[in-house]
Amino acid sequence: MTFSLSSPAWSALPGSLAQLGESPFWHPQESRLYWVDIAGRALLRWRWGEEAVQRWEMPSEPGCIAPARVNGEASGLVVALRDRICHAPQWGGELHALARLPIDAATQRANDGKCDALGRFWVGTVHEPESGPRQPVAGLYCVDLRNAVDGPRVSRLQGGVATANGLAWSPDGSRMYWSDTPAHVIRVWRCNAQHEPVGEPRVFRQFDPKPAGWKPGMPGYQGRPDGATVDAQGRYWCAMYEGARVLCLGEDGELLADLSVPVQCPTMPCLAGPDGLAPRLFVTSARHGRPADELERLPQSGMLLVGEAGVAALPVNWCEIGAR
Repeated sequence: MTFSLSSPAWSALPGSLAQLGESPFWHPQESRLYWVDIAGRALLRWRWGEEAVQRWEMPSEPGCIAPARVNGEASGLVVALRDRICHAPQWGGELHALARLPIDAATQRANDGKCDALGRFWVGTVHEPESGPRQPVAGLYCVDLRNAVDGPRVSRLQGGVATANGLAWSPDGSRMYWSDTPAHVIRVWRCNAQHEPVGEPRVFRQFDPKPAGWKPGMPGYQGRPDGATVDAQGRYWCAMYEGARVLCLGEDGELLADLSVPVQCPTMPCLAGPDGLAPRLFVTSARHGRPADELERLPQSGMLLVGEAGVAALPVNWCEIGAR
């Protein structure tokens, strides 16, 4: 199949500045985009056609979010805070703690995640020691909140990474993608009928490490794989942190498109948009911890970027919660 896509004319959404933007998703019932500011400890949302970006402060770092349903009825959001999973029935309202991740919150926190087609919330973690390099002790957890009688079930499905990122499934649920950002690798698993990975993964794509002495703005480094999404045709879209680009990869990991972005650190793409309009490619980005000269050179760092995509998106999966 022939596929051609050039970098769109990007615009940055006014008022969308975040320290570490992540986890964008399009809410079809509200015509809104939701995302998180991990380092800024906040949730953000924006309705198509409006100017204002709403911000909701959180008690700790929100790693990822998803739309929630209770007994099949839309009911706000599910939020992965540092080591606990919460339900937010209303924007700006009370957070109801539903489950805890079995991690040491002093050295790990929730990071990238999303829901599968069965309504379970999958959350990857990141190792953040006070000193020294990150170690491959983080993992991927499946949080099943569907059974109100037996309560939540939290299972550790994968491990051996330092920073869990890039979680996504193929349109039919037969493949699961997951990346380890510091290792510069994306892996893919075969999945069973429950959308769970089985067996050993294969390397989907391995990227070159950062060259010694490389600094932002210099050539010679294409970045490392961060957040990702899959489109309706099964193509894998990945933000390349420090690489100033978003890649589109085919089912065998081949490069189909390399889209430059006006920020050094894109963090996660999202294909979406209101009915009747061409799909948009939304990209969150980071400014937390970046050097001052980079932020001066790339002032849109941390903002939500928007461009026309020209490819069909998959709808977001909902987190199913049993009535309490």
